[in-house]
Amino acid sequence: MSDSKQKKLFDQFPPVATREWTDKINADLKGADFNKKMVWKTGEGFEVMPFYRREDLDNLNHVKGFSKLLETVDVKAKNIDNKHLNVDKKWLIRQDVEVNDYRASNAKALDILMKGVDSLGFIIKDPESVTEENFTVLLGNIVPEGTEVNFLSEGKAREIISYLIRIFEKRGMSPDTVRGAVEADPLGRLMINGTLCVAVEAGFDYLATLTREASQLPLYRNIQINGSNFRNAGSGIVQELGYSISMAVEYLSQLTDRGISPETAASKMRFSFGTGTGYFLEIAKLRAARILWSLVADAYGFTETPGSRMKIHSVTSRWNSTIFDPYVNMLRTQTEAMSAVLGGADSLTVNHFDIAFDKPDEFSERIARNQQLILREEASFGRVTDPASGSYYIENLTSMIAGNAWKLFLETEEKGGFLSALKSGIIQDSIEKSAREKKENISKRKEIILGTNQYPNPEEISGLAFTSGTGPVQPAGDGLNVRPLRLSRASEDFEKIRLAVEKAPFRPVVFLLQTGNHTMRRARAQFSAGFFGCAGYRIIENDGYDNPEKGVEDALVAGAHIIVICSSDEEYAGIAPDVFARAGGKAIIVIAGNPPEMEELKAKGLNDFISLRSDMALTLRYYNSRLGIKD
Repeated sequence: MSDSKQKKLFDQFPPVATREWTDKINADLKGADFNKKMVWKTGEGFEVMPFYRREDLDNLNHVKGFSKLLETVDVKAKNIDNKHLNVDKKWLIRQDVEVNDYRASNAKALDILMKGVDSLGFIIKDPESVTEENFTVLLGNIVPEGTEVNFLSEGKAREIISYLIRIFEKRGMSPDTVRGAVEADPLGRLMINGTLCVAVEAGFDYLATLTREASQLPLYRNIQINGSNFRNAGSGIVQELGYSISMAVEYLSQLTDRGISPETAASKMRFSFGTGTGYFLEIAKLRAARILWSLVADAYGFTETPGSRMKIHSVTSRWNSTIFDPYVNMLRTQTEAMSAVLGGADSLTVNHFDIAFDKPDEFSERIARNQQLILREEASFGRVTDPASGSYYIENLTSMIAGNAWKLFLETEEKGGFLSALKSGIIQDSIEKSAREKKENISKRKEIILGTNQYPNPEEISGLAFTSGTGPVQPAGDGLNVRPLRLSRASEDFEKIRLAVEKAPFRPVVFLLQTGNHTMRRARAQFSAGFFGCAGYRIIENDGYDNPEKGVEDALVAGAHIIVICSSDEEYAGIAPDVFARAGGKAIIVIAGNPPEMEELKAKGLNDFISLRSDMALTLRYYNSRLGIKD
């Protein structure tokens, strides 16, 4: 198309001022409050507008000059050279391998490397098994120059570094061509376990020595900032980011006190962030993280280089994974993976869909790998660098997240820094409050978890026993003992209820007695079926009854433990007392709704009501208790 024709095309769409948009919205709202109807308040507490425009970028420091750049670009010239966008920005696809048998683990690593993985994570189960001979076997036929190789062990980190150096030397490899990490994180271990096996100062001394020794491998990192632990304990995005930066600064402070330069310390750090289901917020979080790290670099007086720039490994969140309807976890991890890649993660682990209740098998590992391979090979996510850059919406989210996380970081610093805040319980209190609020919102269905608190499959049987939390806290070597941060999952409360029903000697039966107004009775029956279905109760539905007496008779014949009357608010006063009397105490009578005559009905013995305002988990636990089912 010629430039002249393009000009005529764009002339048909004159620019619209922001005020014109807001005037139109207010007119359509017909007097309703704009802020209440259109402004979204995130779980982090900041407000997001319904739309953003170019001028909204003008006051954002991290995109300063972007608006002016847009103004100088001839947007009509669609044939501009976009080669700078077609950058090969492949992230590393990581899969972890548990190491019990070193030869078997090597065979598995070689197998998955042929299936698209280019980052290996070896999880050493027994630190006492760490020997040069075993590591030679483990790395056999693996080419570290072409593969990132990472190690996590509950000890022997220095030995691992020394063995790697010797193995690479024997192979004739240049130290600056191999990349990976030996993931040491004493603060993270202290936070999760409540203790360290050595005095905390000795732990920092060990880390400083490890950092010096790891300098012989320039592309290897040895300090892991496990921000994903905050997320898997129920933190919000701002808390995860703010506390992760605080933890990193604690490491910087401790290492510089031990004679290591800030730039060297930074070059040995890698951040691991959990990725949740807040699609755009998660993209913005990773971009905000890099902004905050640049502020830390400025404060410590070093210039970010390729070596000291923030290295980000993303992991799909365990917090969102569920036991019931587990295949939905694939959908959750897919959007989480997309957010991580678009946000700029350097490497990514997609957790297997059944991580909440099972060890991975060949199928679940293959699906997790292929989720990333689809994004890379079919969706071409690796072909554009920073695709979110310039998005009015995402840039504003980035700014808000960065600002709030920096504020939290400064507040933590004012309290003495990360370690002091951990000892005093400030961090644990903050995250536990966040987790509690999230679970309350889930219980009240302000937040939906498909298959758990909405649209359940009542016939699904897991056959599992519930396990959760951390083990007992042992006293630390120097007497230091912090309250451990409890890792959990959003769906735990509902799963405890449902698993209790699975283990019960009988399965509760709920009979939906539909009567009266056809529209209301059907709507309330659907609601009630979903409500009690979330506990795994057996639901008996029907087409409804013109004569409620017949409904009660059929319910008792069916062995119903609970009869839910589904009708309109106006009809309950005339229907419910008769149903209650005819049931004769042989079943619990529940009314679906909040009729205005509730107090009068309660006076007649009808005390059970369910509605959209019910705390679902609390209510289901109550009915389990009444039916003699123990948690």
